[in-house]
Amino acid sequence: MTHPEHFLLLLFFQGSASSKSFRFRLLGDGGVNDLLDIAANSARKRSQENRPIPEPGPNEVLLRMHSVGICGSDVHYWQHGRIGDFVVKDPMVLGHEGSGTVVKVGSGVTRLKPGDRVAIEPGVPRETDEFCKTGRYNLSPTIFFCATPPDDGNLCRYYKHSASYCYKLPDNVTFEEGALIEPLSVGIHACKRAGVTLGSKVFVCGSGPIGLVNVIVAKMMGAATVVVTDLSASRLQKAKEVGADFTIQVKNETPQEVASKVESLLGCMPEITVECTGVQACIQAGIYATRSGGTLVLVGLGPEMVTVPIVNAAVREVDIRGIFRYCNTWPVAIFLLASKRINVKPLVTHRFPLEKALEAFEATKRGEGVKVMLKCDPTDHNP
Repeated sequence: MTHPEHFLLLLFFQGSASSKSFRFRLLGDGGVNDLLDIAANSARKRSQENRPIPEPGPNEVLLRMHSVGICGSDVHYWQHGRIGDFVVKDPMVLGHEGSGTVVKVGSGVTRLKPGDRVAIEPGVPRETDEFCKTGRYNLSPTIFFCATPPDDGNLCRYYKHSASYCYKLPDNVTFEEGALIEPLSVGIHACKRAGVTLGSKVFVCGSGPIGLVNVIVAKMMGAATVVVTDLSASRLQKAKEVGADFTIQVKNETPQEVASKVESLLGCMPEITVECTGVQACIQAGIYATRSGGTLVLVGLGPEMVTVPIVNAAVREVDIRGIFRYCNTWPVAIFLLASKRINVKPLVTHRFPLEKALEAFEATKRGEGVKVMLKCDPTDHNP
């Protein structure tokens, strides 16, 4: 009989984008845990499967996963089976905000060793193309990315990953902080693209996890004043806790009215707007609010086609920039966390053991708290 430790506990997704029969499954670890299926039509089934622990390749490391955060994209794949052109066609392991401990290294790995605690950058280039050569590997069309079809994520007991994209954590940085480097990296990349600097006046649309990390990073980069909008009073309170100077709870205001409120609170129009919702009305408000000659960065992903006041932006020379994930952010994020220049710990509001992953996803779907963290190591549920 095979010993249980040779098997994984995995969360993976299976679906048909046309039939919307999406399944959510937990793979058992040799008899201890049930496999859970959840279908979109609420039919619940139970079964059990085992998978062998993967062997790392020459330039890979095998990790015992510790903490994995749930992202809105994970929930979206679960609910809809696709995000834009990324369509789930085969079973896929979810999770891309992760950290863990090295348990085995490939023959060509010299930088890491068993016992090292690491944060995982989920995007790994498959080839050295023109984007990699210019340092913008996040734009490589063939990049591997955890939990983006067809690539598996790291929400499991054991996971193998490129050693070059696993970053050693200092002793004073927790596993949960390591997992939060992924969303934090979105904030770092967005604020760099926006040109946040000393004295900047910044407007952040949306106070979810991504909006909050943009508040944290903008203030760290020297923003003088940050105003945040959201529908939720509790999330706006969290924005205040992490550094926002002003908040606006949006109710029935038009985009122009929201822009006017932002200007009133700041005493001027912001040079920079970071839009983190993807909602059409918020993008419109972002354009109207941004000072002439300023920059609007689009972080949130919504419908493929939206109606925006593009002439308003054009004649006022408002630069509209997009971001796609991030690149070259893990080292600086680790430095910021280790030096205590930023604090992301307040973002984690809920914790669940991996065995209760379904409950964790349901809580995230309901919008409870801010960041839901899954604990993958049954022997250590500490942060």
